Amino acid sequence: MKSASTKKTKQTIVLADDEDFIALAYQEGLERAGYTVVVAHDGEEAVTQVRKVKPDLVLLDLIMPKMNGFEVLKILKNDNNTKKTAVVILSNLSQHSDENEARRAGAADFMVKADHSLKEVVERVQTHLKKK
Repeated sequence: MKSASTKKTKQTIVLADDEDFIALAYQEGLERAGYTVVVAHDGEEAVTQVRKVKPDLVLLDLIMPKMNGFEVLKILKNDNNTKKTAVVILSNLSQHSDENEARRAGAADFMVKADHSLKEVVERVQTHLKKK
């Protein structure tokens, strides 16, 4: 029997997406894979939740109300408390310029929603969390 000190705690993901149906689908898929998921429905809430929860990874949409994903990413990467948190962009924006801007701002990865199944998103998240 393992002692409490060796018990593995669930890794936490902040999922920032303003589309309820999409957010719920990703949340359920990630929770089935064993993660704790905190959903933020706009950019301001995303920054607040990341600072509060201190997640292992952030899945960040780019087009959101109040503050877009690029602004959120820049805030997180310029904050000493959150700059090392892995941020994976998960967006419908598919221009190379968007991906380049996100990577320059510190995104660990960039995924276009339409190009990846839920299973592929979960697998990519797992890959990034194993690097931690």
